[in-house]
Amino acid sequence: MIITDYQFSDRVSGLQPSLIREFFKYNGLPGYMPFSAGNPSAETFPVKAIEEIAADIFKNHPVTALQYGITEGYTPLRETLKKFSRDRYGIGAENDELIITSGSQQIMYLSTKVLVNEGDTVLVENPSFVGSLNAFRSFGAKLVGVPMESDGVDVAALEQAMKTEKNIRFFYTIPNFQNPSGATMSWEKRKAVYALAKQYGVLIIEDNPYGELRVAGEDIPPIKSLDEDGLVIYAGSFSKVLAPGIRIGYCVAPKPIVAKITVGKQVSDVHTPVFSQMLVDEWMKRYSIEEHIASLRSVYRHKLDLMCDLVEEKLSRFVTYTRPEGGLFVWCRLNDHIPMQEFCTKAVANKVTIVPGSAFLPNDTDTTQCFRMNFSTPTDDQIRQGMDILADLAAQY
Repeated sequence: MIITDYQFSDRVSGLQPSLIREFFKYNGLPGYMPFSAGNPSAETFPVKAIEEIAADIFKNHPVTALQYGITEGYTPLRETLKKFSRDRYGIGAENDELIITSGSQQIMYLSTKVLVNEGDTVLVENPSFVGSLNAFRSFGAKLVGVPMESDGVDVAALEQAMKTEKNIRFFYTIPNFQNPSGATMSWEKRKAVYALAKQYGVLIIEDNPYGELRVAGEDIPPIKSLDEDGLVIYAGSFSKVLAPGIRIGYCVAPKPIVAKITVGKQVSDVHTPVFSQMLVDEWMKRYSIEEHIASLRSVYRHKLDLMCDLVEEKLSRFVTYTRPEGGLFVWCRLNDHIPMQEFCTKAVANKVTIVPGSAFLPNDTDTTQCFRMNFSTPTDDQIRQGMDILADLAAQY
């Protein structure tokens, strides 16, 4: 007899599959315009360099690459990243430590695991990245969304939430080219957010996977660069800079927090694959990161401009949006007379996989007229064809 009535834990029974991952299934099918993905462009992968480094590792250091490693991470890479973080971002105080993780998503999971009890409050931007929202939900957190503005989170609303909500464990933010809104938090707001965190004793998780993908404007220092009080957990990643399949992220946070994250990681995956860590370390030492980032920015500047120019040309009667200064996404708000969910469903039926904005809302009671498009994955021809299809669909309303 096959058992069909499985009893799942309270912690996961209410979790639903990522709507983005559900749309992702269409992206490899013939004829589909993959606007739903969050993948970096494959043309940015330094395949030849990785191939040469991998061959060298297995020729000269095979045992190190294939053996167990320490949970905190491959020591040479940790030292490389500590210097990189200090020199490039101004982060890594005396009381901070750095741990290597399996992508930045694991930082969200482990941080929640060590900081949040069931029923505790987590403040999040509204909208926000669904992968992180699900990590917080998996530990029974109460999510409280704080509205976004064109230059980042609404600071007044954030302060009100910090004043009124109980048992706040941290505020989660993506300050650079936020997923999904594309907004970048201004330097003034970063200072204000840190000041509020200090005033109300609230930790900040600063997620920065897209920071190097700036195509316009000036780089802005991370909130972590202000951290003199041990309040900020910084999440960095090589998924968008190098390649997501390598699964290398890193966390810079106060030593007591990293110590607990280390224990949490030991009972999760023991350590991030050593071979991947060696690849990243050697790549950083052998090649010019500045030249590689400049190349990335050139690719994404072209793709972002192409999509945004077409939004303005073909969809301006039907949507409003703010052109992002970087990242991977364009966030559009449909005119009120167009039903968002129906529009997105029709788009997928016509082989354009945009993501409904409801996927990024902290709570079921929240509503939105927005949808998200990715410009890094589709080809130029797919972007043009997809925008034609969306314009034709919008015109039907």
